[in-house]
Amino acid sequence: MGSEMVFRTIITWLFGLLITFFIFPIVILTSIFDRSGNSAHYIGRIWARIILFLSGVSVNIKGIENILNTPQIFVSNHQGAFDILALQAYLPAQFRWLAKKSLFKIPIIGWTMSIAGYVPIDRKHAGSAYHGLEKAAEKLKSGTSILIFPEGTRSRTDELLPFKRGGFVLAANTAFPITPISITGTRDIMKRDSIFIRPARVSVNIGKPIMPQDMNDKSLLEIAKKSIQDGLCSIRQPEQTAGG
Repeated sequence: MGSEMVFRTIITWLFGLLITFFIFPIVILTSIFDRSGNSAHYIGRIWARIILFLSGVSVNIKGIENILNTPQIFVSNHQGAFDILALQAYLPAQFRWLAKKSLFKIPIIGWTMSIAGYVPIDRKHAGSAYHGLEKAAEKLKSGTSILIFPEGTRSRTDELLPFKRGGFVLAANTAFPITPISITGTRDIMKRDSIFIRPARVSVNIGKPIMPQDMNDKSLLEIAKKSIQDGLCSIRQPEQTAGG
């Protein structure tokens, strides 16, 4: 176990928890004056940047010009817990996560997610999942983007897991565009069932929006998945070239 990893783990957990406890009352206070959740989301962005800094994680983001000035459905691959921090910190848009219902039960973090208006979804129950998609549609129609991990869970390899249809049904039914995101470098920062944190470089590539007009959810899913895969390849190719 490297000394830097031990240092980053101690620093991140110690100061990260203190900062989290300090910021939460501010989130509650701002929610009194801003019911939209925009202020809470912005505070969450600052919090995520602080945690990334403490962890020794740098983020390189490309393709910002592909983000539209209208509500959209961001869909990203999922490699590790720090995907959430990287996108929260550096994706320059007001968006709300479509997230597992269990995350909302986490003290402080889950409560903040609720205050910010993030959307819980329970994929084990069709009725609850459908209700979550309805709430996401309401967010889009009110002018706020949605971000989804269509794999539903972290991939343990470089291969994409099968995509779930929910986000693409949402796009097909509402006609809001899909913006694909490819992210690498997060898998080994904090491995599943581990508390240790490893410094890393994270790369994020934002692809060109996919317009859903006259396409069904299956077609949208296939196009988005290919775009994310192409984005991953474009990130890895310079890394491989630089490595030898």
